[in-house]
Amino acid sequence: MLESSYLVLFKVLENSWQILVEAAPYILFGLLAAGWVKAFLPEEKVLQHLGGRTTAAVVKASILGIPLPLCSCGVLPVAMDLRKRGAAKGPSAAFLVSVPETGVDSIAITYALLGPVLAVLRPLAALVTATVTGLIVNRLPESATPPTAPFPFAQPNGPAESAPSSSKTGPSFGRRIVDGVHYALFDLLQDLGGWLFAGILISGVIAVVLPQDVSRFLSTHEGWSLVLMLVVGIPIYICASSSTPVAAALILKGLSPGAALVFLLAGPATNTATLTVLARFWGKAVTAVYLLSVGACTLIMGWLTNVLFHTFQLPLAATLLRVQNTTPYPWEIVSGILLLSLYLVPLIASKIRKRLSATRFQPGAGSCSCSSLPGT
Repeated sequence: MLESSYLVLFKVLENSWQILVEAAPYILFGLLAAGWVKAFLPEEKVLQHLGGRTTAAVVKASILGIPLPLCSCGVLPVAMDLRKRGAAKGPSAAFLVSVPETGVDSIAITYALLGPVLAVLRPLAALVTATVTGLIVNRLPESATPPTAPFPFAQPNGPAESAPSSSKTGPSFGRRIVDGVHYALFDLLQDLGGWLFAGILISGVIAVVLPQDVSRFLSTHEGWSLVLMLVVGIPIYICASSSTPVAAALILKGLSPGAALVFLLAGPATNTATLTVLARFWGKAVTAVYLLSVGACTLIMGWLTNVLFHTFQLPLAATLLRVQNTTPYPWEIVSGILLLSLYLVPLIASKIRKRLSATRFQPGAGSCSCSSLPGT
């Protein structure tokens, strides 16, 4: 019994490692691309284009949200800030959907694990879902409460107000490149790394221990699989990057590409934390419309994806289908080790610094002069 448990654990770790090394080069590329998007397209510039209650404002919000490297927790305060600064509910809702559903980092991981077709369909489906949701929310009456802070949004019938003069002189091109790399490999990776590696580990567990009955159900009931993935994805928090290896493992077990897309869209865009905050600040009616719109759009996009794959016999390149019979290239192994190191080394160093700092400032720990603050 103990030996079989160790064997299962070994297979889980082996599958997880194979997925990691296969995806690591694309993850690193996606992180760097996300960092440069952050450096060259800061949030303040994006927010200036999200004013107005027009269809164009909703579409613009959906498009601008796609490349931004923010998860649902990160985009939520930004969307709330949009409302406080006077943005309409429609563009704010579209932005709240498109940002967490995809990003340059998750698109790169999707290409690595699920192939080029889903790598294209995923941002397109996110764009459609965000736009439809924003347009529907735009039809709801606006609150009479005025915005708490003015912001130079672009107006429908005129140019945006000029930004402060200090914003005209930004960092140089080279400085932005360096800042983007630093943000990608340290800030963004530390934010996403835990969820990403957890998703890879979960995919290894699914690939090894998911019962055959579940696999049979997933492969023979495509319609119910769409609904099941929606029900699973709505309440849980999972970011776009970490959901991708989980979707790849489920596809290996028989899940249709459309159902996988439903999970990839619904999971990041809806979770209990997001819905609770929306209900508190936007009202229950807007929250209900938001949830129903996202759910309906993801189901339709999932169904259309299945139709597309069946009609044109499109290839589905789930990485787990390949790695079981292939040996990773040396550069893939190096990328996997580099990715793990970039995440673990700063994390461990931070833990050590906190431990040393706590020990240094303990009362009675000695006559260290650090315990005396200036001016006390």
